[in-house]
Amino acid sequence: MAQQNESGTPFLRLAAPALVGLALWLSPTPQGVEDKAWQLLAIFVATIVGIIAKPLPMGAIALLGIAATVLTGTLTIAESLSGFSNTVIWLIVIAFFISRGFIKTGLGARIAYRFMAIVGKRSLGLAYSMVATDLVLAPAIPSNTARAGGVVFPVLRSIASSYGSEPDDGTARKLGAFLVMSSFQGTVVTSAMFLTAMAPNTLIVQLAADAGVEISWAGWAAAGLVPGLISLALIPWLLYLLYPPEIRETPEATEIARARLAEMGKVSSSEWMMLGAFFLLLTLWIFGRNLGIHSTAAAFAGLGGLLLTRVLTWDDILRERGAWNTLVWFSALVMMATYLNRLGLIAWFGNTVSTTIGGTSWQIAFVALSLVYFYSHYFFASNTAHVTSMYAAFLAIALGVGTPPLLAALVLAFFSNLFAGMTHYGTGPAAVLFGSGYVEMGAWWKLGALLSVVNILVWLGFGGLWWKALGIW
Repeated sequence: MAQQNESGTPFLRLAAPALVGLALWLSPTPQGVEDKAWQLLAIFVATIVGIIAKPLPMGAIALLGIAATVLTGTLTIAESLSGFSNTVIWLIVIAFFISRGFIKTGLGARIAYRFMAIVGKRSLGLAYSMVATDLVLAPAIPSNTARAGGVVFPVLRSIASSYGSEPDDGTARKLGAFLVMSSFQGTVVTSAMFLTAMAPNTLIVQLAADAGVEISWAGWAAAGLVPGLISLALIPWLLYLLYPPEIRETPEATEIARARLAEMGKVSSSEWMMLGAFFLLLTLWIFGRNLGIHSTAAAFAGLGGLLLTRVLTWDDILRERGAWNTLVWFSALVMMATYLNRLGLIAWFGNTVSTTIGGTSWQIAFVALSLVYFYSHYFFASNTAHVTSMYAAFLAIALGVGTPPLLAALVLAFFSNLFAGMTHYGTGPAAVLFGSGYVEMGAWWKLGALLSVVNILVWLGFGGLWWKALGIW
């Protein structure tokens, strides 16, 4: 009997998005909305429900969504496949390929140990070294799971073990729990600071562009710089006060770091080439618009250089499953979101809601909308699902109440990363860091809720002043 129930569960999970989509498809089309727009919304919602329910891998759900748009006659085959030619999607896919170089060459671990050797004499310094490593890697590694789970966590785990802090013998609070929480909250912030630090960020850029708001790589980074650095400075210190480690002094950590660096030897030629490619990409992403070089073209050039110098091989590219998976599901979601906007559904929704809440100042209305958007992440287990289902609609409402366009797009973009710090399931690295067993669920949620308030105050407060100086509003 148990076996039958187990085999039936995937069927029920697969039936759920289909039934939701069918119900929406058969419901009356609202006045002022095209039939095709309503049909596409039904397919889009079914796809999102499928991503949340996970009856199949995300890429498979996305392909089913593409097939549905064609087979129902909602879109042409060319329109349904248009997402695969999106330059923003290819930017993040290539960034995935480039990020493999940091792990393959050992440069990511070297950076972590270098920071640890400098500031690792105290547990608070160790936390800052983990955060600093994530910050340095964030512009070129578009997966916070790869950064926090693949680069930072192995270093963190070895240091905690060396001080006798283990997750399952009552010693987690000695050091490991504090470092885990600091690293997790740090990667949430670094993900918000750069367009290429998190895969859904590129989807945000496309959704904003569909609404008439252009966000460049340099513009995103400039806007996120000051509030991001303030958050990164505050979070480890606050955790040190609120969730302190039992071990405060860690002089042996610097010796461990120096020993690991000695084992690694001198910086290899492949590491130097990786570092050179990294700085070249940053330069082109920041100044490329002035030079007439598209950010995606710069990414292709950087990847080409790494292939020519054999830092990466074609087999490395083929093995980067995350990149190819991202290409499929991002292309599907971007295509649907784009045509929902072109068919007028997003504008209709924004106008309808903004008319309903009209009469208040845009400042009050936008702060309220932003808070609803932020805390609704308690109901999501994925940044991508949240962004896909809510970002365009909330941006349309924000624009409808008179919020300055770039301010609205950027604040919702930053919140699309910051809200992931509240729960143990809100983003990819949570599975690795919470799954390590160092932090109890109650502590994770309490600290996540408290730091969510801190981040909101920092980003809307100090960030607001910074954005005013930049002329964003």
